[in-house]
Amino acid sequence: MKFKFLIALLAVFSLIAAACGDDDESSSSGGDFGGGSVDIDGILGADLDNCADAPTGDPIKVGMAMDFSDVVGFVDIPGSNLVPYIAELANCAGGVDGRPVEVRVAEVGDDAALAAQELLDWGAHFLIGPPFADFALPILQATGGNVPLFVAASTEPTLADASINSWLVTFDDNLMAAASSQWALDNGITRAIIFTEGEGVPYTGVNPDAFKAHFEANGGTVVSEQTYVWAADTDFSAQVNEIAGFSENNEIIFSAMLGFQLTALRGQLEGQGLDSLAYAGTDALDATGIQFEDNNEGIVHTPHVSIAAGDRNDTMLAGYAAAKGEELESRGFMPLYVDSMFLGIQAMLDCGCDDPAMIGDAVAAISGFEGLSGTITYAGTNGIPPKAVPVNQIVGGEDTLVATIGG
Repeated sequence: MKFKFLIALLAVFSLIAAACGDDDESSSSGGDFGGGSVDIDGILGADLDNCADAPTGDPIKVGMAMDFSDVVGFVDIPGSNLVPYIAELANCAGGVDGRPVEVRVAEVGDDAALAAQELLDWGAHFLIGPPFADFALPILQATGGNVPLFVAASTEPTLADASINSWLVTFDDNLMAAASSQWALDNGITRAIIFTEGEGVPYTGVNPDAFKAHFEANGGTVVSEQTYVWAADTDFSAQVNEIAGFSENNEIIFSAMLGFQLTALRGQLEGQGLDSLAYAGTDALDATGIQFEDNNEGIVHTPHVSIAAGDRNDTMLAGYAAAKGEELESRGFMPLYVDSMFLGIQAMLDCGCDDPAMIGDAVAAISGFEGLSGTITYAGTNGIPPKAVPVNQIVGGEDTLVATIGG
């Protein structure tokens, strides 16, 4: 995801290390706790009209510090609606080891650190946070590196840091862009034109940088780099006129553009007779509804989860819609928020503890967790799980999984 601003270096945190033991401070006061795995299918299969006996143990407290602004609200708002619903299902199924799951949502507003502190004062065992650095970094300052923070929808590599308990739940920009590059090469495309906001610019520059590095390292040629303004430009006449002067009408256009921008660019290129170009983008296309844009046929994008009718994620989202009377937006991002909760709970089960720093140690040891968004491993990483990247393409008007790369 794109950051509005890049905050300077993180303060140095001291991470308290301890092994889970038998002291009263770190163990659950609700009796024996720990071991086993989160029963995801059992939770998702709960019937809210026919629940098991209510759990009576000490609650598992999940804090969500969410950004509801226009920039991030399209993922954080539906995510903050879905996670409490999944907690309802968990409690309906009898809780986790007899403990209820409680979720509290705090809007970050203009003070993310304050929102985080409110959740910490409430007793949150771990936090789920927004994807942009200008809010995620103040949250990390509030936690002091001692409380796990799952940056649910972020692909920004610099936000992952196991030493301060900051965890991505999905692949990062580098892997995402490399997957698009690999798809192009696998399909015989060896020339590329990239649109960027500038080398090193978070998200809108880093993704094109990573695409270029992978593409050229594997035999492709980036024939042109064009600049634009993310989320704003729809008039690409200057760039299109330049491209028309050298294009062989066989290149792939790669960028981190939003859906409406990419289809606008495509229409202007086709107006110059360039009607055989390929187009690929990032998770921004999924978030901004490339599936529903006009003139989207053939466009490739990298969603976090490729959801098919009737699969586990589709069923989960349909269940939410039936229970709450509304459809959630940004569907491909929603499993990341639910997985953030499940990962934190799994770490609590693994260590049999409630102490956030010790939960963080258990997060760092997670390997092969089968979540709703894919297989997640943190062991041996700095907080970025080496997940497979789905590659979807609009084929015959349908958003279709055409490849899975990496992992």
